[in-house]
Amino acid sequence: MIVPKFESEDQEADWWFENRELLSQEFQKAAAEGRLGRGTVMRRMAEAQARKEMDSSIQLDSADASKAHAVAARKGIPYQTYIKTLIHEALEKEPAA
Repeated sequence: MIVPKFESEDQEADWWFENRELLSQEFQKAAAEGRLGRGTVMRRMAEAQARKEMDSSIQLDSADASKAHAVAARKGIPYQTYIKTLIHEALEKEPAA
């Protein structure tokens, strides 16, 4: 079974859930055939971690930061989530280089 590349963590979670029975069957078949090896889970975890968000830091003008905090609070979402959403939406509007 080939695990596809995912555009989001939600999409990946949905795929794993939808394919859980097939994955279980594949695992049991591999175990019966002696094809399970060491390090596979750790390698996959390392690959998944490498795909995760890169840490970055930006400095905002205090007035902008205050407005962002207020809007995030009004929307009932964490401040950083709101900032990430703004950046993501702005980048989606930009044409690809």
